Amino acid sequence: MPRLAVFLLTLLCSMAVLAQSGPYSNRAEALKGLANADASQRARAVTWIANHGTPADDEILRQRLTDESPFVRGFAEQGLWLLWSRSGDPEIDRLMARGIEEMQAGRHKASIATFSEVIRRKPGFAEGWNRRATVLYLAGEYTRSIADCDEVIKRNPYHFGALAGYGQIYFQLEQYEKAIQYWMRALEVNPNMLGVEVNIKGAEMLLAEKHKRSI
Repeated sequence: MPRLAVFLLTLLCSMAVLAQSGPYSNRAEALKGLANADASQRARAVTWIANHGTPADDEILRQRLTDESPFVRGFAEQGLWLLWSRSGDPEIDRLMARGIEEMQAGRHKASIATFSEVIRRKPGFAEGWNRRATVLYLAGEYTRSIADCDEVIKRNPYHFGALAGYGQIYFQLEQYEKAIQYWMRALEVNPNMLGVEVNIKGAEMLLAEKHKRSI
């Protein structure tokens, strides 16, 4: 299993444990819990909203991305991915799972076809576009990937994954200034993306070298 998948599985299992042991039985209690002085209680509140919330709760969880506790911030980030990944249609969710499996197996053509079917059936579902953008990037189809990222941002302007994805694409195209701009936008939404900070530093170094060569 890829490292990212292992990390997500571990965190999601932790969220499940918190959900089972949490004191919140309804939305009102969970919303109140977000203001609790105890970080573990805030994490439980985040978990409840992630597990039971709707896409409209996106803003609530985004506010926790700047929580004073890194523990809570981590749960908020993964909670947002959970909210974004739920289409509200079991068949679409099954297609999404299949597309992800195909992508992880390196079956890019099949994965693109599966996510294209998701988009055909539910064009308003931002995560369908985001997943296809990801596999198109992996397949080296950067122009198509950018177009799909555009569709994601139209539907979810705060999708830090898509914003970071733009950065990855423009970095591969050696358009380092654009890459940095998009990575900075991703960090404005989610300041906890350490990998993005590393990418920015790397791009800045390459940009400086490029300027030196042009003098």
